[in-house]
Amino acid sequence: MSTSLSAQAPATEHPNQFALLKQRRFAPFFWTQFSGAANDNLFKFAFTVMVTYQLQVAWLEPKMAGLVIGALFILPFLLFSATSGQLTDKYDKARVIRLVKSLEIAIMLLAAWGFWLVSVPALLTCVFLMGLHSTLFGPVKYAYLPQHLAERELTGGNGMVEMGTFVAILLGQVAGGLLVAVPESGRHYVAFACVGLALIGRLTAQFVPASPSTDPSLRINWNPVTETLRNMKLAHGNLVVFRSLLGISWMWFFGAVFLSQFPSFAKEVLHGDEQVASLLLVVFSIGIGTGSLLCEVLSRRHVEIGLVPLGAIGMSVFAVDLYFASRGLPPADALTLTQFVSMPLHWRVMADLALLSLFAGLYSVPMYALIQLRSQASHRARIIAANNILNALFMIASSVIAGVLLTAGATIPQIFLLVGLANALVASYIFLLVPEYLLRFVAWIASHLIYRFKVAGEENIPVQGAAVLVCNHVSFVDAILLMAASPRPIYFVMDHQIFKVPVLGWLFRLAKAIPIASRKEDPAAYEAAFAAAAKVLREGDLLAIFPEGGITHDGTLQEFKGGVMKILERQAAPVIPMALTNLWGSFFSRVEEGGAMVRPFRRGWLNRVGLNVGVPVPAAVVQPDLLRERVGQLLVA
Repeated sequence: MSTSLSAQAPATEHPNQFALLKQRRFAPFFWTQFSGAANDNLFKFAFTVMVTYQLQVAWLEPKMAGLVIGALFILPFLLFSATSGQLTDKYDKARVIRLVKSLEIAIMLLAAWGFWLVSVPALLTCVFLMGLHSTLFGPVKYAYLPQHLAERELTGGNGMVEMGTFVAILLGQVAGGLLVAVPESGRHYVAFACVGLALIGRLTAQFVPASPSTDPSLRINWNPVTETLRNMKLAHGNLVVFRSLLGISWMWFFGAVFLSQFPSFAKEVLHGDEQVASLLLVVFSIGIGTGSLLCEVLSRRHVEIGLVPLGAIGMSVFAVDLYFASRGLPPADALTLTQFVSMPLHWRVMADLALLSLFAGLYSVPMYALIQLRSQASHRARIIAANNILNALFMIASSVIAGVLLTAGATIPQIFLLVGLANALVASYIFLLVPEYLLRFVAWIASHLIYRFKVAGEENIPVQGAAVLVCNHVSFVDAILLMAASPRPIYFVMDHQIFKVPVLGWLFRLAKAIPIASRKEDPAAYEAAFAAAAKVLREGDLLAIFPEGGITHDGTLQEFKGGVMKILERQAAPVIPMALTNLWGSFFSRVEEGGAMVRPFRRGWLNRVGLNVGVPVPAAVVQPDLLRERVGQLLVA
């Protein structure tokens, strides 16, 4: 299983994700994608306003203009995503970026001509071509990051890109609306702005560093139908990745419902004017950007998919509350922005929008980072292209379903309610299909809300390749804390008796932990456990074992048994010693005066616990006594 990041990705430490904006490997790429997103939205929004309010086009009714423009923009994603993924995998990504940004200049020159002469057909052509521009740039946007960012930077980098995208969308729409509204000369200003942004994007693209091809021998299949099917098959080869693609596409379905209904929601439900509709977009964009940036802080700078269930919960809770908050608002004439925000009844609506979008940011960024981390480098861009196809299909479906519900008599708040409830069902289904999300969520809760958990030496946990983790055994949640510390899934070898513990047993079965019994008690289970452990290492994954054979009864380090030697005889791998500290005496550990889990507040809440990770020990020199000595040293480190 190849999940590695490019060897180019440096392990450089920096204080936070904003420091990436000072580095050439990230900053030119960031500003290139930022200018492109801003230009897309400035152009589309200005054109939409122009045909809706300023022109009389017999064959394009104002109420249909937004739908036609949106459909034309999405169409290239369905037609050309498969091809764009191949081009990104085959050629240097910096070269692809520069060619795409050069294409943007040509498209915007045509758009400028269209604005100048008020040619609606020319501008509709440019909408389709800008959709093509975004289709070509999409796979580069997410395949570029893993080649230049280390695993510990990937969540922060994705958060910056998501934040930048939504800020660019917001600024582009605001600028487009303001410029096109200038009397007589507004469309001329829009023309200059579109060409100017395209030139800025091409300039920043010139400084994007080389990003070598990941599959230079790839033969391009120009048939979009067969290549789309092939991309889906590639993505389906890794079920965790494929189901994450579905999860991201659902987020776009969810978001598209809200974004598409903001104008009508502002007018018909909130009784506000156009400025109120713009305010909703501002609040939504700020929420997404804030949630995206929070991911790095909440994940301890790892790819933490435990945030995804947290995001899903928040999306549902605040979508449902938005329904209740928007019911029964007093009728009013078109409220101005000042009048709207001066009414406390509306604050809850804005808070719900801000929080549901914030949680959507927490939901999406770890999924994008996981796809980048787990996809095979040679066809990563094609998998991202498959994601773009799914996103487009889900957004089209959201428009159709919302339209059907409105035609059937549903109100906009009722649609928000239905989407919030559907989100809970869809998320639950995904998390049951991919238990890793749920397990990581439990681990995140334990390490953030039950304990104050600090990891020292985490750089010794490999982000790729097989390894055996050996750790002291202090409590019933040791495995959960190890999960929280590792950026990758861990397969545990655990005493079969722990599977009988309520809740914990279910979680460990969900984690595909390997049950082991003594040879005397169950010879078949004993042999099967070692065979399964060796298989985990052969497949390049992490295996964890508690060599003491059971939870300590007195808090001291017990003798290490020889199970780890039997595993290494079947499949050699480096062994990483670990030590959990300050867990003895907590709720989940045994104590001298009684058993575990009998006094919930024995040590209070959020007590400090730690994990010290030692340097790997080569398989050739591993002995139980040596490992016990190393773990003992880590306990007092």
